[in-house]
Parts: sequence; structure tokens; C-alpha cells
Amino acid sequence: MLFAIISQDVQNSLAQRMAARPAHLERLKALDTQQRLTLAGPHPHTQEEGFTGSLVVADFADLAAAQAWADQDPYVAAGVYAEVKVKPFKQVFPTQE
Repeated sequence: MLFAIISQDVQNSLAQRMAARPAHLERLKALDTQQRLTLAGPHPHTQEEGFTGSLVVADFADLAAAQAWADQDPYVAAGVYAEVKVKPFKQVFPTQE
């Protein structure tokens, strides 16, 4: 089942993001290699350098598995995220074959 992991950054998170980014990307690459990643990316600031949060949509066995994966994100350990929400996600478009 797909889950959306919606994260909100702390203020001025760019330095922490950059330090933890390689480990964060490795986890996303692993999901992609397993063909479980639908999409992932940050929410950039519109008026300044940096980001306000992130979105990951990926396939997990259940909500507990998605939450556990989100809780282990290097950005969580590095203090990048102020809040992380995990919610079931139903993909409508683009249609899946």
C-alpha cells in the first residue's frame, strides 16, 4: 500500500540537510531499487535559500512499517524535521498499469 510521508523542516535547516543528505538519499535509492518509491523530493522555499519540508510517497506493508521507515530517516536524527506525518495515499494519476 502507498503511504505519503510529509515532513516539515525546522527553521534554517539547510546546514543540517546538507550534512545528512547522502544518507537520506541512500535510503531513497534503496526504495527505488526495490521498485517501492513512487516519488520523493523537497519543498523549496519560494523567497529564500533552503527548504520547508519533504514529501515521499512509497509502498510499505502497512502504516506501522511506513512510520518505522520515516522515524529512521537521517533527517530526523539530524534535527532537520520539526514534524513528520505518515498517511495512506491513493494514487489516481498518473494511472498505474
